[in-house]
Amino acid sequence: MAAIVRRRRHNLPLLVGGALVFLIASSAAFAPLLTPLDPTSIDPAGRLQRPGPEHLLGTDRLGRDVLARILYGGRVAIIVGAVAVAIGAGVGVSVGLLSGYRAGRLDALLMRVIDGLMAFPALLLAILVVAALGPGHIQAMAAIGVVLIPVFARLARAQTLAARGQDFVTAARAAGATDTTIVLRHILPNVAGPLVVQATVAFSGAVLAEASLSYLGLGTQPPTPSWGGMLQEARDVLFVGPWMAIWPGVAIAAAVLGWNLLGDGLRDLLDPRLRRGPR
Repeated sequence: MAAIVRRRRHNLPLLVGGALVFLIASSAAFAPLLTPLDPTSIDPAGRLQRPGPEHLLGTDRLGRDVLARILYGGRVAIIVGAVAVAIGAGVGVSVGLLSGYRAGRLDALLMRVIDGLMAFPALLLAILVVAALGPGHIQAMAAIGVVLIPVFARLARAQTLAARGQDFVTAARAAGATDTTIVLRHILPNVAGPLVVQATVAFSGAVLAEASLSYLGLGTQPPTPSWGGMLQEARDVLFVGPWMAIWPGVAIAAAVLGWNLLGDGLRDLLDPRLRRGPR
């Protein structure tokens, strides 16, 4: 435990990534306290105002406050990312554990299905799913979750294959433990570290995917604020109101960077053998 605490204190990616994630999450959670303005309230008289005391980040072409839309858009990004990762991890880890533990024909069958999903570029697969289900943030959650299933399934399978031959599994089997007990109580806790790290990295990808789908008009629909939707709305007035594109871009970059750094830090914390060198 003391070694883990020491590694955490000197783990710069963990500290910086955790700070960014905490800042974004807390800003989204306490958005009503940070700004009294309604992110969907239209004010034609105040359209395209430059950043100033009244509107710290300016207004968009409909007179809506950009700061309010950034904060409330963070809620959408976090909720979509969390649900998508939960779907991908829940289904993918279950498939990977089953495939890796059972092996044989079932493993071959499941992996061919996973290979089929991985054959599609991630964004294209998400677009195909949304096209089948229809646009909206609920559909975006499902689409991104489907994209993440192969990632978690492959990782869980590899970790399970490595763990199933270990002494603790053999001992549990000799003690009469059922396959379900062995997988859930013995294998899963021992492979959870890499899966947690993958979840943080997948979260950053989910945020970026949600922004991409919203930019294409397939994700969160107006007037609900979303970072990708804000970028899409900024296209026609980019030279007149560049702040409309700058701040959503900064928010997306900060979220992706934060989750990626957090994943790197957790990887170093949970498995120092993978440390990339002195920090």
